[in-house]
Amino acid sequence: MRVLGIDPSLHSTGFGIVEEAGGALRPVAYGIVKPTAGLPLHLKLAEIKAELETLIRTYGPAEAAVENPFYAQNMKTALLLGQVRGAVLVAVAAAGCALAEYSALEIKKAVTGYGQADKEQVLTMVRSLLGLDDASVPFDASDALAAAICHLNTRLFQLKVDGKEPP
Repeated sequence: MRVLGIDPSLHSTGFGIVEEAGGALRPVAYGIVKPTAGLPLHLKLAEIKAELETLIRTYGPAEAAVENPFYAQNMKTALLLGQVRGAVLVAVAAAGCALAEYSALEIKKAVTGYGQADKEQVLTMVRSLLGLDDASVPFDASDALAAAICHLNTRLFQLKVDGKEPP
């Protein structure tokens, strides 16, 4: 099963595609989507959506996992993040991918065992779990990879509970 993880942000949306086969996790692609600086908001959102649609067409994930923020620093930040999430959700829906949403706490706990882990701890565990030698993985990409790992683990566990075989 191939899953696209997404860490939404207006300035640097992280993405990570992870594939599970025979109990092993393999990184397929990861990086960040950085909209053009200086563009109006609606054009930045269009760039994020278009880039995610291209990634989905290129790599063909079956499902997507998106970080669902529990809180924001202030109202303006929360509104902007909500608009970015809207662009992300529309891209995922248009591609016909199943969608799962997880809080940052759930993702961190699934990857590090500790829901209050910092970004460096998440990055370290993601690199370890996926066997990544790349020392320059951006934090937003590692957060997205962590979302994909969280979803794969959750999904595979649920299939076992239901007595079904993974796809």
